[in-house]
Amino acid sequence: MSRGRPDGSQKKKVLTSVLVLMLIFGCVYLYSRKSGSSPLEYGSKSLRKFGSYLGSDEDTDEPSSKLDEDGDDGIVLKSFPVCDDRLSELIPCLDRNLIYQTRLKLDLSLMEHYERHCPLAERRYNCLIPPPPGYKIPVKWPKSRDEVWKANIPHTHLATEKSDQNWMVVKGEKIVFPGGGTHFHYGADKYIASIAKMLDFPNSIINNGGKLRTVLDVGCGVASFGAYLLSSDVIAMSLAPNDVHQNQIQFALERGIPAYLGVLGTKRLPYPSRSFELAHCSRCRIDWLQRDGILLLELDRLLRPGGYFAYSSPEAYAQDEEDLRIWREMSALVERMCWKIASKRNQTVIWVKPLTNDCYMEREPGTLPPLCKSDDDPDAVAGVNMEICITPYSDQNHKARGSGLAPWPARLTTPPPRLADFGYSNEMFERDTDVWQQRVENYWNLLNPHMKSDSLRNLMDMKANMGSFAAALKDRDVWVMNVVPEDGPNTLKIIYDRGLIGTVHNWCEAFSTYPRTYDLIHAWTVFSDIEKKRCSAVDLLLEMDRILRPKGFIIIRDKRSVVEFVKKYLQALHWEGVATADASQDSEQDEDDTVFIIQKKMWLTSESFRDSE
Repeated sequence: MSRGRPDGSQKKKVLTSVLVLMLIFGCVYLYSRKSGSSPLEYGSKSLRKFGSYLGSDEDTDEPSSKLDEDGDDGIVLKSFPVCDDRLSELIPCLDRNLIYQTRLKLDLSLMEHYERHCPLAERRYNCLIPPPPGYKIPVKWPKSRDEVWKANIPHTHLATEKSDQNWMVVKGEKIVFPGGGTHFHYGADKYIASIAKMLDFPNSIINNGGKLRTVLDVGCGVASFGAYLLSSDVIAMSLAPNDVHQNQIQFALERGIPAYLGVLGTKRLPYPSRSFELAHCSRCRIDWLQRDGILLLELDRLLRPGGYFAYSSPEAYAQDEEDLRIWREMSALVERMCWKIASKRNQTVIWVKPLTNDCYMEREPGTLPPLCKSDDDPDAVAGVNMEICITPYSDQNHKARGSGLAPWPARLTTPPPRLADFGYSNEMFERDTDVWQQRVENYWNLLNPHMKSDSLRNLMDMKANMGSFAAALKDRDVWVMNVVPEDGPNTLKIIYDRGLIGTVHNWCEAFSTYPRTYDLIHAWTVFSDIEKKRCSAVDLLLEMDRILRPKGFIIIRDKRSVVEFVKKYLQALHWEGVATADASQDSEQDEDDTVFIIQKKMWLTSESFRDSE
């Protein structure tokens, strides 16, 4: 009898253990149902999660994704799934995990793994990107140039890694930027003045009386070089890849400095020929001699006649045998490219590009690199491979002995020479400028009741045409990323000729930027265009939400049916419609068009909730 008691006790223990395990698994299951998408769940899996938000398949109140559906059906989407917190910094087309999971065969030596590789529709995340824990509304410009909230970009490794170079310093809840860089420890402002002095510019001011306006900063770090150029009325496109120091561009954009994620790999950079007066590389760790100098030839394509390349690197002062070798080979290469040394001092050399084609024509037959073929379009950039050849000037540039552009700020409203490439007249250009001036004034009248004077800094025009939306904002303390559709007229060269910046892009794909990048997005007929391409308008809404900062604004200028379609998704996206206006008063506008202004609400997941304001 004494043996039976332990057996019964053992059975009870086993039963109790089973019940406890069932309870634990049940809790885990319920938690997984409540939480957002796993970072490993893509398209169809995430979409199936809509059932837990919208009800069963039979009673789901999901509106149609077609823009031409009747807007009066009364169906409103309740919510989207929220992505896992680990996706708070997702850049879909630059997602390294995607490359690993799809086993793309890329040449790492050519930097192909840093180029754009967009997921197929079935591998897209169909969820809202959450802000990181403790996210706060960003510090306002101009204070943001020098400090940002640490919680917004919780990556302090650069402060330790670059502590001897004065890049950034962690101070309490903020990250502070003293203005240093790898080459300019004592401040970008002093370094910029030294470049201007090397070039004998008046008063050592880098803008050279308005002749130097657009700059390409390659391997820009946290973009302090571009930040300090702004005070001289010079705007830089700060460019860096999503590399091992992947948050450099994120810091730049959080600071309110123009920047773009890109790499000198195998494809042309997304800018037309003759876009920049100055290219800059300060210890940017680029092998300019690789593949017969193809990367230097890409810079050559982008520089205007008489443009400069400022190169700060050990090779410029050649301290050892390897530096001497690189210096000799680079010197020989740029000489064959017809570049000349404008100035060389300490650790910096500045080369200047010729004003005409004369030097190219005088080279010995067979000299390498060759001139590009006559049928090569130097302005074609969407998916175009870089070529090992020199881009000669057009006959117009050759005869003009330069770009023919007015100094800044006059060039903003002066019809540029390349208007003729599109068959546009000066009158059309001036009319477009005037029309958008009036439209932007109307936008601000609608926005003013809903924002403070310093609410906006980083702006995007999703369909920039000739850049007149950005031109109308000249007197406001903002900058605009002008986006030109990659399959439309490449008016981006007109935009750069006006002294503005931008890029080409296909809005069927995600943009190359971090989440929470822009304070205002302007979408002029973008939804109507994407409908013609048979892309998903819902995907576009999710992408706009990804790149828009909390409390930021969207201006939609499109057909009434588009506005009614977007309204169905406001609640699900945590957006709020704040103003509507009839656009038919505009003589250049279709009478069916409407202006609809949206503000993104501030929201945090339960896991990331903190006192954010």
